[in-house]
Amino acid sequence: MLKNQEKSIYSKKNLTEEKLSKSLNLTKDPIGPLLKKIAIPASIGTLFQTLFNIVDTFFAGKISPEALSALAKSFPIYFIIIAACVGVTVGGTSLIANSIGEKNKKNVLIYFGQTIIFGIILSAIITFIGLYYASDIFFMMGSTNEVVNLGLQYTDVIFSGSIVFISVVALNSLLHAEGDTKTFRNVLILSFVLNIFLNPLFIFGYGFIPAMGMMGIGVATIISQIVAFFILLAKIMRSSSLKGISIKNFFPNSLYLSKIFFQSAPISAALFMISIGNLIILWYISIFGEFATAGYGSATRFEQILLLPVLGLNTAIISIVAQNFGAKKFLRVEQSYFYAIFYGFTIMVVAGIIIFLSADKIVSIFTNNTAVITYGTTYLKISALMFPAFPIYFISNGFFMAIKKSHYSMFLNIIRNVLLPIPTIYFANFIGGTYKTFFWSYCIFNWIFMISLLLFVIFYIKKFLQS
Repeated sequence: MLKNQEKSIYSKKNLTEEKLSKSLNLTKDPIGPLLKKIAIPASIGTLFQTLFNIVDTFFAGKISPEALSALAKSFPIYFIIIAACVGVTVGGTSLIANSIGEKNKKNVLIYFGQTIIFGIILSAIITFIGLYYASDIFFMMGSTNEVVNLGLQYTDVIFSGSIVFISVVALNSLLHAEGDTKTFRNVLILSFVLNIFLNPLFIFGYGFIPAMGMMGIGVATIISQIVAFFILLAKIMRSSSLKGISIKNFFPNSLYLSKIFFQSAPISAALFMISIGNLIILWYISIFGEFATAGYGSATRFEQILLLPVLGLNTAIISIVAQNFGAKKFLRVEQSYFYAIFYGFTIMVVAGIIIFLSADKIVSIFTNNTAVITYGTTYLKISALMFPAFPIYFISNGFFMAIKKSHYSMFLNIIRNVLLPIPTIYFANFIGGTYKTFFWSYCIFNWIFMISLLLFVIFYIKKFLQS
């Protein structure tokens, strides 16, 4: 049946395949160079996305230590949008990439159109949740009234513009499916540059623009995302991959929407678990005061920079594995996973050394408060010891997403981000109940989980992909 489809749809090589052959062929090119070609631009793009957040953290620190704490506590709430965005882009990317691997042009067009529609529907739900329940979540984390008010000034703006965030990643799903991570990289660089200028403009005011404080951070973010949307839209409209697309591809199709939902929902749910995990950690840290929260929050913002190569490998794995899985090239699927693990482990050892040696200097970028610096430094030094384990987690997540086993990713995230902090808290309290003992316990439990996960993936590959 598939062969007949291919004959009717492809009398020659389709335009998408021709385009890929000029740049990247994810089912034929050597895996090592492929990983580098996709992961490096993705990492650079994510670098500027992370620097975007660091700029926000820097300016929040200029407002007050309470504003810095508010921004840290807003992250688990803001992460609802991030979870939705990743779900949309990974769900869309994997299904479109599978269709490219299967040489099914019809499905490429339909999945793209339905990914856009799915993103719009999802954004409406997200906006409602964020606007009505953010304050309750802030209070759950033990926030003072001042911190809650500052946090809401930021999150209300962000959630009001959630449709922009999700539309951006929905457009980008096609580019990622083709292995094009450079376009989104360039967009993120531009957004970062814009954010540098817009943040102080809207936070402190200038001329006819009033000083907005924390609200200004949210406004600057939304404007930067709007610019990103129009750039990506212009790029997509010129794409030869969408030749033949019609308005019918954007009519809601329950069959394809359900496929996108069942592919993306476990991913979003999995990432939502990260938000829950952050809530648990921030709740526990709040016992030690707002300065502890501010120190942890500022440290994690910088920590994300050194995790970028792993996140880039995650992006590469999703694109490469998804196409090869669709093409039934299972040996390449296996090789891609282990290549990525090796590269990731090597890079993270170096990154861990860097962050361990410079922890105090990193946190002092955001604040001159000695208590905040002490708390942030303590976390970073312990976190540095976890760095070599992180590639197992992120790359395994990408692997299961790419082979349409996204529910596995959901379970992994539930275990690591929701369940793991609970025994960590009990163990930490048993051995001292301090800020430091909590993160030492978290480090130990993470390593146990990562090693177990690696053994499970090896077992899965041998049983289901090699048989």
